[in-house]
Amino acid sequence: MAELTHLDPRGNARMVDVGAKQETERVAIARAEVRMRPETLALIQSGGVPKGDVIGVARVAGIMAAKRTGELIPLCHPLPITQASVDFAFDEAGGRVLIESRVSTVGRTGVEMEALTACSVAALTIYDMAKAVDKGMVVGEIRLVKKTGGKSGTYVRPGEEVE
Repeated sequence: MAELTHLDPRGNARMVDVGAKQETERVAIARAEVRMRPETLALIQSGGVPKGDVIGVARVAGIMAAKRTGELIPLCHPLPITQASVDFAFDEAGGRVLIESRVSTVGRTGVEMEALTACSVAALTIYDMAKAVDKGMVVGEIRLVKKTGGKSGTYVRPGEEVE
């Protein structure tokens, strides 16, 4: 098991010193989903949710969240993100909105947390915008599916299809 790098020798929380690390291009892809009633999904797809364009607002919220991750997660480094995107797909049979975020930077630490935060906030935004019609929605399956760059190299979650 790997050593916990966010703890000092006395067990206190600390921000990891990445100053000696090599700057590399780093990319992270994360995914999440929001499960809901089929009627709710149809309303989101048709633009019929009373609060407006659910997917458009969720996309912007996710991108904004990626940019602000260092302010939200206490021990994350604030990073100069070079790219952030949030995309959506609809699974009518499963009653799900599928979310994928991709975040890039050139730096000394990765953007996994930024990609995960983007998906999380996009999913929560979908919930917020559609809760008036479906309070039973479930946000879930938030996960890192791929990361590249840095000393540890490339990671791909087993069972995930990624480009």
